[in-house]
Amino acid sequence: MILSDKKILKSIKNGEIVVKPFRRKCLGTNSYDVHLGKYLAMYKDRVLDAKKHNQTEEVLIPKGGIVLEPGTLYLGATEEYTETHNSVPFLEGKSSVGRLGIDIHATAGKGDVGFCNHWTLEISCVQPVRVYAGMPIGQLIYFSVEGDIENYYNKKKNAKYNTITKKPMESMMWKNKF
Repeated sequence: MILSDKKILKSIKNGEIVVKPFRRKCLGTNSYDVHLGKYLAMYKDRVLDAKKHNQTEEVLIPKGGIVLEPGTLYLGATEEYTETHNSVPFLEGKSSVGRLGIDIHATAGKGDVGFCNHWTLEISCVQPVRVYAGMPIGQLIYFSVEGDIENYYNKKKNAKYNTITKKPMESMMWKNKF
């Protein structure tokens, strides 16, 4: 079941959901709008290797914005830091962003109960488009969880994305054994 605006507010008041900074005007009927942070990262190598730590180059988005180009994967981060302790957060692009030809995630739209961080965005576009730090980029939708939780993400010893940062995080696939 998707949480309504009133249930999201109640969960924020109870500390079950944390959004920093919280802006009441960003709360929709059943979602919360998040914004593009000020950093983007791009992989340095054209060919990525799933078994290696692929290095990134970081860019600060200037006030005049930055043009994203097709064929490049950009890693961004949400301006908002979030915590979710009793529901499953899903991050979806805003329709206005989609209508500019921008995808904000390749596959990682679902968070885990216990995720406590800024969201890394896997941004791609179908034609050149200028984006700006602070622009609305997505919305968090919260689903209730049935049953007790044994393995919160922020308490997992092997969780790869627990380091809190405002900057985008590159793939940590190389830490897996395969």
